[in-house]
Amino acid sequence: MEQQRTNLMEKIAQWLLDAKYPIVLTGAGMSTESGLPDFRSSHGRWATSVDPSELSSIRTFIHRRSDFEAFYKKRTKEVLNTSPHKGHEILAQWQTRGLIKGLITQNVDGFHQRAGSAPVATLHGNLLNMSCYDCHEPATVEAFLQDEPICHCGGSIRPDIVLFGEMLPEKELKQAEEWTNHTDLMLVLGTSLQVSPASTLPIIAKENGARLIIVNEEPTPLDDMADVVVNDIRIKTWLEGVDTALTQHVL
Repeated sequence: MEQQRTNLMEKIAQWLLDAKYPIVLTGAGMSTESGLPDFRSSHGRWATSVDPSELSSIRTFIHRRSDFEAFYKKRTKEVLNTSPHKGHEILAQWQTRGLIKGLITQNVDGFHQRAGSAPVATLHGNLLNMSCYDCHEPATVEAFLQDEPICHCGGSIRPDIVLFGEMLPEKELKQAEEWTNHTDLMLVLGTSLQVSPASTLPIIAKENGARLIIVNEEPTPLDDMADVVVNDIRIKTWLEGVDTALTQHVL
């Protein structure tokens, strides 16, 4: 079993080296290994009695501001108290070396950027970027964490993330689609592939002839479409193994 896993990692490493335009799509499973709870897995936030999709909606922000702020202050503190793991650092190193051409993420924790990845298409925004809902002036995390996160104009400070009921940022989505249309190898790491439009990107890549690799703890709707599916190893460990194989190939 261990030898089979090593052989597969070596094959993926060779695919990365052979690919002309490899890209990566990441989801919450990438961040759970840093200690952040996710939303959709069997032990994530949606496994509790509280419905995060409701608390994460623009409707709750407008009509139940105190509930929204309590939820997102807790999430913001969780991000502040955790850090990128080795897997984030490996992806950043691959990007620096040109082994991957673009990184798309559904995560709002900013771990990829903190690890050194650039450019990153952040489809759902960044939880540590704040602004006023009314005047749109940037604000600090500290201002949002106050008892009453109010801008000098009197408006409410909120995280710069995409809430349920809001549109995705056009620039970020356009970048993700551009990379997807060019890719010949897509790594999908830690996403359930249940949220559109991110869930459509691997389909587009595959229809354009790209190889598709899915690494996720639980099955996804696109597993049957993938060239390789990995669900028996942590993402960080898997990336470390592929990185080791890459080093051996280079040497």
